[in-house]
Amino acid sequence: MDQARSTISKIFNGEPHSYTRFNLTQNMEGDNSQVEMKLSSDVEDEAGGNGVGEHLNHNSNRKPHVAQMFGRTPKNLCFMAAATLLIFIIGYLIGYLAHRKKDSFPSSAASVLPAEAPCVFERGAAPLMDWDDVKKLLAQKLGNFDSVFSDFTKDSHQAGSPGDEELGNKVLKKFKDYGMNTWTDEHFVKIQDPPASGSNRFVFKNEKEQRPSGFLSYSANGTATGAVVYGYYGEESDFTLLQGRSVNLTGKVMLVRAGRISFAEKVANAARRKASAVLIYPDPSDYPFGDNTKLFGHVHLGSGDPYTPGFPSFNHTQFPPVQSSGLPTILAQTITAGMATHILSKLGGQSSPDPWGSYNKLGDESDVITVEVNNVLKEKKINNVFGVIKGFVDADRYVVIGAQRDAWGPGFAASTVGTSVLVELARSISDMVKNDGFKPRRSIVFASWSAGEYGNIGATEWLEGYLPSLSRKAFAYINLDGVVSGQSGFKVAASPLMHSLIESTLKEVMSPNTDVSLFSQYAKGSWEANVLEPMKLDNAAYPFLAFSGIPSLSFRFTASGNTDYQFFGTVLDTRDKLYSITSNQAPQLAVTAARFAGNIVLRLVHDHLLRMDTAKYSKIIRAQVAQINVKVRNVQRMQPQLLPKSLTVQWLMSASGSYNRATRSLAEDIQNSDLHDPTTARFYNLRIMKVEYYFLSQYVSVVETPFRHVIHGRGDHTLSALTEHLALLTSDPERFDETRFRRQLALFTWTLQGAANALNGDVWSIHNTHTYTR
Repeated sequence: MDQARSTISKIFNGEPHSYTRFNLTQNMEGDNSQVEMKLSSDVEDEAGGNGVGEHLNHNSNRKPHVAQMFGRTPKNLCFMAAATLLIFIIGYLIGYLAHRKKDSFPSSAASVLPAEAPCVFERGAAPLMDWDDVKKLLAQKLGNFDSVFSDFTKDSHQAGSPGDEELGNKVLKKFKDYGMNTWTDEHFVKIQDPPASGSNRFVFKNEKEQRPSGFLSYSANGTATGAVVYGYYGEESDFTLLQGRSVNLTGKVMLVRAGRISFAEKVANAARRKASAVLIYPDPSDYPFGDNTKLFGHVHLGSGDPYTPGFPSFNHTQFPPVQSSGLPTILAQTITAGMATHILSKLGGQSSPDPWGSYNKLGDESDVITVEVNNVLKEKKINNVFGVIKGFVDADRYVVIGAQRDAWGPGFAASTVGTSVLVELARSISDMVKNDGFKPRRSIVFASWSAGEYGNIGATEWLEGYLPSLSRKAFAYINLDGVVSGQSGFKVAASPLMHSLIESTLKEVMSPNTDVSLFSQYAKGSWEANVLEPMKLDNAAYPFLAFSGIPSLSFRFTASGNTDYQFFGTVLDTRDKLYSITSNQAPQLAVTAARFAGNIVLRLVHDHLLRMDTAKYSKIIRAQVAQINVKVRNVQRMQPQLLPKSLTVQWLMSASGSYNRATRSLAEDIQNSDLHDPTTARFYNLRIMKVEYYFLSQYVSVVETPFRHVIHGRGDHTLSALTEHLALLTSDPERFDETRFRRQLALFTWTLQGAANALNGDVWSIHNTHTYTR
């Protein structure tokens, strides 16, 4: 009878519904910018249900297949009756034969299946391969990277250039050769380049005009004249120290070293002190290259195309004439070490602090310099390149792994190594699926980004273009930029949700040319203290985490002392330089980096339950909320005039408690559930993968405040901004603003409470049983 019902179903319903689908729908006129990625039915209601079959398309307005074939004439009705009778007879015969066949089998399965080998099966579309076998397969597939590096080494591949396009096509061809579904994502972005004719320049003390050939994209244009002030690294603390010495920074031209923080942060710090321009140079004590080496970079304090903040730069998209608040309002320019040394040798004024180096003076009013910047804003077409390995159970859920493809010069460490690791992982995992029986439960999307050097433009524009879909479908991002820049240290920046997975992976992957794990080699007693680092704004994983609410991870082998790779942003970032820095171990380090990233990706698509620790955020939040509570109580007790007792953090503490209870409840529910059932696993995975998204503040504008994450974002809505403002009560009480503090408290409290409510599940699972006291 089952076979008969199947036959009837095929006749009346046509093709059976598929569990998932993957469509690449392009503009019929050939516009690649309108590529649409669908890993499942777009009509799936995320909040309504997570069962395996709940997202199938049932369209009540569509006529049944039979009604389209037959009219309601007597002849057709007779034909339908005869067909139905025939099908019934066939079904009866099939059922009778099946019953006879069944009767001929032994009545007990025990007579044909030995007791010591019970039948174990996977209740899903993909058999679960043993995790140890998965790890071994990946390790066997990854080979030497020397030849792979050669495939993607190019002297010139700046974003939007023919070299960038050539490399993109090469990556795309590789993905196709591996049998992957591929597509491209086209954007038209505004990029600022140095002047095509003429140059940027400066004149110091009426001396000979200097024309530096390095530049900083997205600087303000124009001319500024002012006295030079030496500002060390241009950090906030450096400018505070200068002002503490009564050095007036208004209208000054700040001369600062490269390093420690991004170019954009240096310029933003100077602009807040009302400086007129910033000159950035590589100090010889930090950068072991000649006096004439040029520096390249950007000064947009943000991510993506700064002229379409919050909007994707598709050519068919209409957006208002706005620009990012992160664009600087002052001039910025890089100069060589030789130019800076000459200026510093002639400065007068106060002596510089001892930690600031061998230079004796900070500068005075007679050290006048004129700076002129004439950068040109251009619109360029860039292409992101994608390939996907589709999952066998939850194909509409995917992890994204990506690498930057462009560079200012050769960019060997900046982009070549990461692109090589990306392509090798795509080849290895595709081969595992094709030839070794590995069937990932979820999908893996491989992404090659363009315009990374200008502020992660390619990746950010993709996020902006597909944010509604990505926030529901993508559950993690792994960044491969700069994964090999040394060999002495190992650093990871990641969402707290991924910390437990990182720890276990560090213990699984062996350190290059040793018989010990990465954990034993680099953890040194406390892996969190020695391996983890904050995720910075210029990290390509940052917009995934802080803008999109997608758990993200970035890692790197570092040089001695965990310093940054000195050749980033220069034309000296070559294969020879990286091989020299790593004692010719770059290929072996790339293999280890590929295994580390590959193990994390495969674990995320292999297990029934996503390997993410929702309780980690609870620990972090509880610790910081407790500190805020102690601080407020101490001030109210010791200095009641600064904070009235009516200002309470009880609601914040209650929200923290609600989130903690929600994570415990989720863990208990998971513990008591059968995760081998695909419907159950999918239900819990949906709740887990949305945790990061819940921390995006719903009370600020994505256009004005794109990094809405209250823990990792930037802005008044964040927990760090709240604690920094509260610290003013003791350091600078006059700058404390009670109204602003109350607003910050409300923004964070209700975002946290909303996250707790969402994590609880359905609205009827949320119980308002808290007692609020003052």
